[in-house]
Amino acid sequence: MDGQTKNWITEGEKVLMPTYARFPLILKRGKGADVTDVDGKTYLDFVSGVAVNALGHCDSILVDALQEQAETLLHVSNLYYNLPQIELAKRLVQHSFADKVFFCNSGAEAVEAAIKLARLYAKEHISGDRFEIICAENSFHGRTMAALSATGQSKYQSGFEPMLPGFKHLPFNDTDALENAIGPQTAAVLLEPIQGEGGVRIPSPGYLATVRKICDRNNLLLIFDEVQTGIGRTGHLFAYQETGVIPDIMSLAKGLGGGLPIGAILAIDAVAASFQPGTHASTFGGNPLVCRAGMTVLDRITEDPDFLKNVQLCGMKLMEGLRALQEKTGLITEIRGKGLMIAIDLTLESMPMIEAAMERGLLLNRTGEKTLRLIPPLTIHSAEIDQMFSILSEILMENCDAKT
Repeated sequence: MDGQTKNWITEGEKVLMPTYARFPLILKRGKGADVTDVDGKTYLDFVSGVAVNALGHCDSILVDALQEQAETLLHVSNLYYNLPQIELAKRLVQHSFADKVFFCNSGAEAVEAAIKLARLYAKEHISGDRFEIICAENSFHGRTMAALSATGQSKYQSGFEPMLPGFKHLPFNDTDALENAIGPQTAAVLLEPIQGEGGVRIPSPGYLATVRKICDRNNLLLIFDEVQTGIGRTGHLFAYQETGVIPDIMSLAKGLGGGLPIGAILAIDAVAASFQPGTHASTFGGNPLVCRAGMTVLDRITEDPDFLKNVQLCGMKLMEGLRALQEKTGLITEIRGKGLMIAIDLTLESMPMIEAAMERGLLLNRTGEKTLRLIPPLTIHSAEIDQMFSILSEILMENCDAKT
């Protein structure tokens, strides 16, 4: 570690709770797909704030919009309306299945709101005994207690037991298991259309459509957690749109704010009506600054006819390049992905790969001991993908050489 990095990490460890296994890297500024640390080294960012920086770092249009909003109105209570909140909600409704929107501050909060709304609706319109949410194994829905209880990975729950009652976990991609699990207390099914933290797990064609039919037959709500897949990440504005399967409730966050903290749930009118004054709230939810960011992100994605096409093309280029590396090195066992959300299963441990990439100026992410994840900004360029492949190929070839 260079001088400033070491000094700042020492200062940080004195005052920050040790909740993260942080890399020895302190980032100071960013532009596009590049970030620069306090010692002046620049990195190509294929993590993008864990799928948050949809427009890259410090996008000039987004920065201008935020500066203008910061000089106009930063925050008002939800005791009153504010214009950016109304405008963002209008955009989300216009471009989705939904009729109504509730704003909060994060993906976990959005999932919490979705769970509350589903339980409230079920008690009011189906049966007072309905409260159970069926979720998937290997899922991830957040770190707050209800979202954590909905999450189907014990590693996130360890030490925080007991989990909240009312959540049942079944194998992802198994409709027979779902049919058999439904009982008199079941209120809803909560799924990620593509499992993100679970390793970019894509369901079989027809799975989500069958889930929708099962929900309809049993008078259950269908909730899609699109915190990671939403806002263009898969090459569609929302992942559900490619499948044609429409949920009753959807949670959003991550890319919606382009780097600012925002979450939202979207719902059809019949379900949204269960939220009435006093049933749910958020002090900071939908404040003018973050909603102005969301407006800007959505406008960029929806008004540029080439934006999502470029996400799809860049995703195809990544997949093709990874398949070539798979054949060349024999160190890649599986590649999964949609758009700019891609996982690479390796024969090697993923952490040494990430560390080697960082040394060469590339930031990568992982979802498992042997799984890398590529989630660059949606504005990534072809030349930057080539740069990533140059570094990744070099590391893989070195590991090939080490095995011979």
